Amino acid sequence: MSPDSAAGRFEAIAFDLLTALIDSWSLYARVTGTEEMGRAWRLASLRRVTSQGSYRSYEEILLDAAADAGVPAEKRDELVARWGELKPWPEAPGVLEALAGRRLAIVTNCSQRLADIAAGVTGGRFELVMSAERAGAYKIDPRAYQAALGALRLPADRVLFVAGSAHDVPGASRVGMQVYWSNRQRLAVPRGSPSPLADEPDLRRLPEFA
Repeated sequence: MSPDSAAGRFEAIAFDLLTALIDSWSLYARVTGTEEMGRAWRLASLRRVTSQGSYRSYEEILLDAAADAGVPAEKRDELVARWGELKPWPEAPGVLEALAGRRLAIVTNCSQRLADIAAGVTGGRFELVMSAERAGAYKIDPRAYQAALGALRLPADRVLFVAGSAHDVPGASRVGMQVYWSNRQRLAVPRGSPSPLADEPDLRRLPEFA
């Protein structure tokens, strides 16, 4: 589908937070002291939350993921304490400004407290911040996306989902949302997943599709 045919189609835009809007990888690297260890910890946390299903403490999952990656347990407390140091991707504030006045939401795999902190660093104004804690489930469990749709009071085909991680492409698609994938690592669409509406290297073209 071309951008022109998609323009104006959606009543709301729902964002993944910690990969689509925010460069969370850099904070993990700063806390661990190396890119390699930070990446291993972040990937371990992603594996755990996306397979978790029903919510359990995100902070506990971070601790378990640290053990998976060989990161000292005390680094979990440091990561949480430094959560406000998260930074948006360079183009994210401008894209959010371009979408000002639209109905914007966040659907994110963390606790509500950390979700609110992270949403605040983006500079965007969001009608809804739906954490896994609030939803009662982690993405890619359908309940996580459906909780946001219910709170927005919109059917899935009226909401564009902005994915940062590969797992959100099939996850959001399977509940009926179209997906704009900010695919910074230029990964392949996951096997068995519907193709996203857009597969882009960053967020810059999002306003054209939204």
